[in-house]
Amino acid sequence: MNDLIRYFEENRGGLIHKWWHYFEIYDRHFARFRNRDLRLREFGVSHGGSLQMWKAYLGERAVIYGVDINPACKALEEDRIHIRIGDQGDRRFLRDLRKELPPLDIVIDDGGHTMDQQIATFEVFFPHVAPDGLYVCEDLHTSYRPKFGGGVRRRGTFIEYSKALIDALHGWHSRQPRKLSVTDFTRTTHSLHFYDSMLVIEKRPREAPVHVRSGTPRIPSRGQPPARPFLGRLLDRWVKLTGSL
Repeated sequence: MNDLIRYFEENRGGLIHKWWHYFEIYDRHFARFRNRDLRLREFGVSHGGSLQMWKAYLGERAVIYGVDINPACKALEEDRIHIRIGDQGDRRFLRDLRKELPPLDIVIDDGGHTMDQQIATFEVFFPHVAPDGLYVCEDLHTSYRPKFGGGVRRRGTFIEYSKALIDALHGWHSRQPRKLSVTDFTRTTHSLHFYDSMLVIEKRPREAPVHVRSGTPRIPSRGQPPARPFLGRLLDRWVKLTGSL
C-alpha cells in the first residue's frame, strides 16, 4: 500500500474525491518530489481534502497553492496551504496568477473540467512549470461528455488537443516543417503519460535526439547477399575478368 492510499483510508480531514486508480499514478510520478523544497498548485479546491493530502505526502518543505471559483474555499487555508479565488477559464486571471509565484514544480488541473478551462489552464501554466516538473490534467473523461463540451473525436476537446502534443513531442523527426516542427514544447518535454482520465506530462530540457550503435554487424543487411570470404571474392573477380574458371 502506498502512502497516498494509506492517507486516504485514514483521512479525517476535508473530503477527498478521486478515482481510485489515481493514487497509484500519483505515487508513481510524485514520489521523487517528496521531502524537498516544492511548490504545487492545484486547480479545484472543493473541500480542501486533496490539498491536505499533498501537504502530508510531500513533506514539510512543500507549499501548496489551491485555486477555486467558490469564495467559501478561502476559509480552508492553513499552514502551508494558500488559496486563491477566481475562474480558471479566465485567461487574464490565470496570467495574473502566474505572476504571483516563481515556476511551479507540480501543477494539477482538477478544476471545472470543461474544455475551455482545461485548454486555457494548460496554455497559461505549462510554460510556468519548472524544467524538471510535472503538469497533470485530471478527469479527461469529460472530453467524451457533451455536458462539458466533449464528444467522441469532437474538435476542441482536451483529448483531441492533447493528441497534437504527441506530434509536438516528435518535432525533431519531422520532414514536413510546415506541418510539424520543433517548438518550445519539443525542447522542454520529456514524456507524456496517458492514463484513464489523466494525462501526466514530465518536463525535462531536451536537445535533438541522437541514435547510437555499438558492437559488430553479424548478419547481412536485409536484401544484401551474404559476405563471401576473401578467396571467394578473389575467385569471383577472376571469373569476371576472364569469363571462365
